[in-house]
Amino acid sequence: MALSTFDTLLQKIETRNARAGIIGLGYVGLPLAMAVARSGFAVTGFDIDPSKMVALDAGRSYIDAVSDAALAAEIEARRFEATTDFAGLAACDVIIICVPTPLTKHRDPDLSFVEATSRSIAAHLRPGQLVVLESTTYPGTTDDIVKVILEGTGLKSGSDFFVGFSPEREDPGNQNYHTATIPKVVAGDGTEALALMKAFYGAAVSTVVPVSSNATAEAVKLTENIFRSVNIALVNELKTVYAAMGIDVWEVIDAAKTKPFGYMPFYPGPGLGGHCIPIDPFYLTWKSREYELPTRFIELAGEINSAMPRYVVGKLAEALDIRAGKALSRSRVLVIGLAYKKNVADIRESPSLRLIEIIEERGGRADYHDPFVAEIPPTREYQALKGRRSVALTPEAVAGYDAVLVATDHDSVDYPALAKSAALIIDTRNVFNRLGLSADHVIKA
Repeated sequence: MALSTFDTLLQKIETRNARAGIIGLGYVGLPLAMAVARSGFAVTGFDIDPSKMVALDAGRSYIDAVSDAALAAEIEARRFEATTDFAGLAACDVIIICVPTPLTKHRDPDLSFVEATSRSIAAHLRPGQLVVLESTTYPGTTDDIVKVILEGTGLKSGSDFFVGFSPEREDPGNQNYHTATIPKVVAGDGTEALALMKAFYGAAVSTVVPVSSNATAEAVKLTENIFRSVNIALVNELKTVYAAMGIDVWEVIDAAKTKPFGYMPFYPGPGLGGHCIPIDPFYLTWKSREYELPTRFIELAGEINSAMPRYVVGKLAEALDIRAGKALSRSRVLVIGLAYKKNVADIRESPSLRLIEIIEERGGRADYHDPFVAEIPPTREYQALKGRRSVALTPEAVAGYDAVLVATDHDSVDYPALAKSAALIIDTRNVFNRLGLSADHVIKA
């Protein structure tokens, strides 16, 4: 008896004879491609950016989580190749979508990348393929958009091909967890799709967590990021209130976290960055309108976090006025850290970009130093900053600025030297206090 489409694909996965195609070779897609290749599958990576192909063909990784050596090992073993030619999707048995899901200017979901990618897959869809969405989105996207586009070919999900969702959980810069060791939530459109998801991801990661539906898996990812957004907003608001009372919020948090139950520490900052936390919660607020249900808590958290860059610049202007007798409009400011978090080069949604913009809107001049970001690349929202380069952090250079604003506390920055050379420091990360470098000219914000 001939094997069914499901049985044939399952057998390919279990024997590592399935070829995986990963669309979008960025912070999610490239580490995933390496994890899948290391588990024994042949992997083809797809991306529309020719510069990525140039780097990959030369064995050069542009993602911190993937070393050149790790990339070279999979290329040399012929388990990984990359291309801009999407015709190669026809040869793939498992196709994984790892493309951006940004917001529009009005904070509505922009699923144009998901939709365009789904149409590209549809053009090469054949029986016996598993199509997986990993991009963060609102509940219902996989079934209502990806599946519908694919079924527009005349093939049917659950019999001809299979559809699943597995949210990415990448954490750039995290040295304790990587793609293969982070538990993977998986779901599928039907029991057979779920079985394929469990078999495929179970071969590449240490722990698989199955849930009942694609919408549930989509909600899991949103819940994780909303949890962080709301709690960060809480401590950001407490920061402003306690500051008015003369209380150090960092000291409060350090004491509160000694409680062994019922409390988890979150820390304030100059604003939110990264692709997930500043964006993902609004996917749920948008979807909730369909059900006429407000998401006041989530939206309030977004408002508080979005207001932090302006609050920080306000503290900067106040400190310049009181400590230096100088207006921000006549001041030069050096921003330390362009990346959105320490020890990485990722500037997606970084509050540092907004800080620079606000300082210059108010007439000041802002430069930056970041050991991981030599030059500001093109961004959708900050085109005017494109091409600016990181300045050298020499004592002479630092002394030439009216204030230094620490936005990202990279470990490789020489903070003792900075404390000696800078006339005024605005510290949004409590790094000077942590290092025992508290001084009268260091102001927390």
